[in-house]
Amino acid sequence: MMDLFYDAATRIQSRPIMEWKEKGKKVVGYTCSYVPSEVFHAMDILPVRIRGIETESMEIGDAYFGPYICTFPKCILQLAGQGKYTFMDGAIITPGCDSMRRLDECWRKAGETHEGIVPSFFYYFDVPHKTAPHGMKWFTEEINHLISALEKQFDVKLSEDKLRESIHEYNKGRMLLKELEDLRSGKDIVISGKDAFAVTMAGTVMPRNEFTSQLGKLIEDLKKKKPSENDSRKRILVIGSISDDINLIQLIEKENEAVVVAENLCFGVRYEGNEIDETGDPVLALANGYLGESTCPRMYGKYKERLAALKEIIKRANVDGVVMQNIRFCDLHGSENGLFERDLEKEGIPCLRVEREYGPLVETGRLKMRLDAFLERFSS
Repeated sequence: MMDLFYDAATRIQSRPIMEWKEKGKKVVGYTCSYVPSEVFHAMDILPVRIRGIETESMEIGDAYFGPYICTFPKCILQLAGQGKYTFMDGAIITPGCDSMRRLDECWRKAGETHEGIVPSFFYYFDVPHKTAPHGMKWFTEEINHLISALEKQFDVKLSEDKLRESIHEYNKGRMLLKELEDLRSGKDIVISGKDAFAVTMAGTVMPRNEFTSQLGKLIEDLKKKKPSENDSRKRILVIGSISDDINLIQLIEKENEAVVVAENLCFGVRYEGNEIDETGDPVLALANGYLGESTCPRMYGKYKERLAALKEIIKRANVDGVVMQNIRFCDLHGSENGLFERDLEKEGIPCLRVEREYGPLVETGRLKMRLDAFLERFSS
């Protein structure tokens, strides 16, 4: 079972995606968690979170972006230029930050030179920075515009009933992920942080019904698992910039000296447990769930809410220390991690801030040294 999750979490053209394509069905990639996956599911389209894993060079990304910018969009553009995303029938770009906003422009421009890298459906999905009434109205309109564009492109009609069914299916997955999160953060550790992260990553690319079914089976197995006695591993919370690198979690866990019992990452379980309303207008329910509940650092005026959410996780998971990672030139998380460190250290919670590049862990030695020193704080 874990092999399926790891395959989906560590490969761009993973088995679940390729099997979906072999059935003649459509796949649409998206770059940000603000895009409501239920819309695609209701149209029998597979929504796939676009990732930059498998990047081995950066000549295309550097040519269009330059050196002083987050490496996540650069890796995506690099792989697009190499034809790694040709299985996608569409791509949706969202302005999670200015770097991701520029990905829309750079990808289109690169398509003038690298033929065939821009999907026939290439859509810019805008997201407000505030949850004030005018922002919620705007976001609701954006979802409706997206639905109309998808209907026209793929010749399909979306009904409210089908959308409610998809919301229900995704809610089942959300509650199962919340159950997994409760298991991993409990006193008795029954799953490593690496395995738990692989599961949540797989959920961003697998067909939802298959993912929900396999996740349910995994949880039942974990409930029967006998935990290790006298587990002395340090309990770590991981937060910060976008990360889909399972090896980073493995490095933090450091050969069973520590265990990642929780995380607050864009690719992870930040909003799991927050069910979408299954009654009333489904589009409005999606807008309230995806934007109204957001505590992402791109949202204005919500630092106190984000800090309170971290403190709640630290208390619930009995966290010993917090690893705050951010990609170089990530203004959002780089700045906010400094505030988190200040406020959490004041309360006696050990914190480690590290900068890294997105993609393969080319800085393993430096990161390992920093993590070793951090873990020594708990034994001094």
